[in-house]
Amino acid sequence: CHLPRDMRSWGWAIQLAITRSSRSWGIGDLADLRELCEWSSSVGAGFVAVGPLGSPNPGPDPEPSPYYPSTRRFGNPLHVRVEEVPGADALGADLARLAAEARRLNAPRRIDRASVLRHKMRAFERIWELGVEREAFEAWRRTRGESLERWAIFTVLSERFGPGWATWPAEYRDPAGPAVAAVAAQDAHRVSFHAWLQWCFDLQLAAASVPVRRIADMPVGVDPGGFDAWDWQDQLAIGATVGAPPDRFIARGQDWGLPPFIPHRLREAGYRPFIDTIRAQLRHAGGLRIDHVLGLFRLWWIPAGVDPSRGAYVRSLTDELLEIVALESHRAGAVVIGEDLGTVPAGVRAALRRRRVLSTRLALFELKRPSHYARQAFAAVTTHDLPTIAGIWNGSDLADQAAAGLEPDVAGLSLLRGRLGRAAGVAPNADLDQVTDAIHRRLAAASPVLVAATLEDALRVGERPNIPGTVFPQRDNWSLALPVALEELRTDPRVASVVESLRRS
Repeated sequence: CHLPRDMRSWGWAIQLAITRSSRSWGIGDLADLRELCEWSSSVGAGFVAVGPLGSPNPGPDPEPSPYYPSTRRFGNPLHVRVEEVPGADALGADLARLAAEARRLNAPRRIDRASVLRHKMRAFERIWELGVEREAFEAWRRTRGESLERWAIFTVLSERFGPGWATWPAEYRDPAGPAVAAVAAQDAHRVSFHAWLQWCFDLQLAAASVPVRRIADMPVGVDPGGFDAWDWQDQLAIGATVGAPPDRFIARGQDWGLPPFIPHRLREAGYRPFIDTIRAQLRHAGGLRIDHVLGLFRLWWIPAGVDPSRGAYVRSLTDELLEIVALESHRAGAVVIGEDLGTVPAGVRAALRRRRVLSTRLALFELKRPSHYARQAFAAVTTHDLPTIAGIWNGSDLADQAAAGLEPDVAGLSLLRGRLGRAAGVAPNADLDQVTDAIHRRLAAASPVLVAATLEDALRVGERPNIPGTVFPQRDNWSLALPVALEELRTDPRVASVVESLRRS
């Protein structure tokens, strides 16, 4: 994979939805991302790693998890900044009124995606009808091929029949069938509208990716009721899902609800679905994080209706998949990061290392000091699924676990606290500011080519973005916005101290 010899930089790892500014319409958007990247560049950061941006299944109440997308090929319109859509200024005072109403959604920390969607769609539809820059849109549309058209048709069908294509009338479940073609012709204007939304997304994603290297994040799979599953029924095992076998933490195993590719069917298709996914993820990106990179080697398959503990490992076509990743990495000039946490089979890390895929090193999981981490790595303290520094050091994550209906893992959090303190080189009675700055200084001084901090840790936020094993209303996973607006990051002394700790020679 592409990996410049002199690469060595620090940056942020963020979830865009929760990174709001005062101009957001209730959710972080691509203009917010651009502003974050511009500020990050000005203070010396070299990258911003952004959680998945794929669209959820179309519907009135969007799925909050970015790791359960309808598609890994097309973007989430919720992240489009309305005011920066071509033609938006023609709405004049009406746009100002719509924006003022929508910005009230910034008041509570909880992101109300259903309300965000209603406000944004009302504005998008009005702008679309103005027909501004239609020729530029159509020129872009012609470059995007049939997959864009099928996505737009799928979205129109979802509006007509509801989310989840398996529940649609049988004639609409076949993407190549005559009934689907008839809808494309009859509802051509609406199909064009949804293709136009992707143009708006693409314009803003491109602008956000200029100031620093943007590292994209590719989920393990997709919603079985979503677009990619509808479009690739012959290549995906719709009657199965992937997950994890039982371990000492989760005795019955895990079912992630994501259908896997059927290896021999993927090969027969010339790997086109996988190639298209990788290319879409790398569009305008300078890097790619592959979630659960072990999936390129093997996946735990679970037949429909079967307990996760009764699944089995199915080997992937590893060499072919890795070669495709390497080729597309070089084509895009993008580094590749493998999320290789947990129990890793023998030979996996060596295979990734040979192909210059960066390993992931978390201070919370490592027994050795940061100074001993490998150079070919992406290093950080924690991730979106693990407690924050504040949640560990002050113990507040235990209360969050209890509030979410879980049995608080006192021993587990104590273990993480000990590892964090040793990695940071601080005494057990050190305060939160001391441990936060110390661990980031040590990571910055270590060998890994990329070192990341989260905005949650910089702001000393106690809540993590996601507590695995919980869902709404147990907990608002992926829906608790940062407690300060994006503009305030620039002058926040807590953030400034982490930036100073991360600056690398």
